[in-house]
Parts: sequence; C-alpha cells; structure tokens
Amino acid sequence: MRRRDFLKLSAAATLGPAVVTQHLSAAEPKSGAKLRKALQLGMLPGNLADAEKFKLAKKCGYEGIEGSPMEDLKAAEELGKKARDAGVPIHSIVYGGWQAPLSDPDPGVIKKGIAGMESALRSAKALGAGAVLLVPALVTETVGYGDAYKRSQENVRKLLPLAKELDVVIAVENVWNKFLLSPLEFARYVDELESPYAKAYFDVGNVIIFGFAQDWIRTLGKRIVKIHLKDFRRKGYQWTNLLEGDVNWPQVRRALDEVGYDGFLTPELQGGDEAYLKDLSSRIDKIVAM
Repeated sequence: MRRRDFLKLSAAATLGPAVVTQHLSAAEPKSGAKLRKALQLGMLPGNLADAEKFKLAKKCGYEGIEGSPMEDLKAAEELGKKARDAGVPIHSIVYGGWQAPLSDPDPGVIKKGIAGMESALRSAKALGAGAVLLVPALVTETVGYGDAYKRSQENVRKLLPLAKELDVVIAVENVWNKFLLSPLEFARYVDELESPYAKAYFDVGNVIIFGFAQDWIRTLGKRIVKIHLKDFRRKGYQWTNLLEGDVNWPQVRRALDEVGYDGFLTPELQGGDEAYLKDLSSRIDKIVAM
C-alpha cells in the first residue's frame, strides 16, 4: 500500500467504521438515481376536495404525495386509497417532533413524543406511506449536545420494534435544530441505531448555510430514504424558489447518481395554484435532467 493511500485510510479509520465503509465503497459501481417527483399535500389548493387535489397533482406532473399524521386510521386508509387511485400514492408523512422532542430531560415530554411517533407510524401504515419524518432532538440552552444525542437515540430505539412491525421507516431529518451539523455525524447517528428502519431524510436546502448539499449526499449515501428540495441564498440569508438560490444543483444531481438514490424528491415550499405547481414541476424536471 502506498503511503498516500495508507494515510487516507488511517484518517478515515479515526472517524469510525461507518465512515471507513463509506470511504472504501466509493469506487463501487452505481446504477444511477431513480427519481420521482412528489408534492406535499398542504401545497395543493385548500378549496379542493381531496380527490381533486390528487388529480391536480397528477396533472401537474407529480408522482407522489407527502402527508401528515391522522388520528382516524379509517379515514387515513380512505385518503391513501384516493391518492393511489389518482396515481399519486402517499409516500411519507411529516411528524416533526418539535413540540415533544425525544431529547427532552422531562419524562413527561418524552412520553408525549413517543406516543406521538407511535401514532404517526400507525397513521403512515394506514395511509400506505413507507416513512415518517422525525426531528429527533433539539439542542437548547438547557439541553446539551451530548445529552441530546444520547437521549434521542435511546428513545428512537424504543420506536424501532413498532417501525419494523409496521414496515415503516423512521426518517431522521436535518433541520435547523443545532443538531447533526455535519454529514459525518449524521451518518454515524443513523448507523449507531443499527436498524434498516432508521434512515436519513435529507433536506437539500437546510445545509447551505454551513455546508454543501452534494457533500452530504455523497457521505450519507444509501442511508438516504427521502429527500426534501429547497433552495437558499446565502447573501441576504433568504429562502428562494428552486434554481434561484445557492444550491449547486448540477453537483447535487451528480451526487444522486453516484449514490444510486432511488426515491421521491419532495419540494418543501409554499403552495399555490395550478400554474405555480406546474412551474415548480418544470423546475424539478430541469434538476432531474442535469
């Protein structure tokens, strides 16, 4: 082994097994990305009936829907069927976790958060969705980083048996919660959960103020189960429409091919009318064609 290669491998080894695996697998052949466009249910016009919303999404070129948890599982089953009948199945739901974070020191808050995620997992199953988005922790003035990391993992592990039973993935997302601030740490956090039912929900726009989306995609690799599309302009510190900010979309597109991402691309933006949704659809088409 050449000295240069030895040093590269030694540096990777200091970061843990997950990163070593990522480093060594970089040369493995990739089959290319298989990308499908989706839309959040709340982005569709609120004055339409559900069935009409799904028809409009399909008409605008979308292939899936991202929904929200529903307590009425019968109603969730009916909504899921309407979406599938229209050709836009509900592929995931957004639980969040901001109101009852699994990193909180208060057992009562943890109990509420666990119950909320359990309900969301059952709702996802009824809707026909394969994943639930979770914000796993919040770092605050009173909750330190280390405690948030350890406590949230302990509580996510409590949810994994139900996730396996329902065949629904817990998809941890990178958000502005002062947590999981590097792709190496995000990858390690997911790996340490040691379950195929714990994956990464990667948000392209959320990393732009302190990183580069293509780097995160290449590091997270096959851990990514879902992707949110947003764009952000560093100068002026503002969100923009897709293709109008500082996301390097050609590099993002290349990275998706390199890791062989197979799944939905769901914009997380404001909603609008048919013209707006068609324009947004065409913007995603441009990204996919890069």
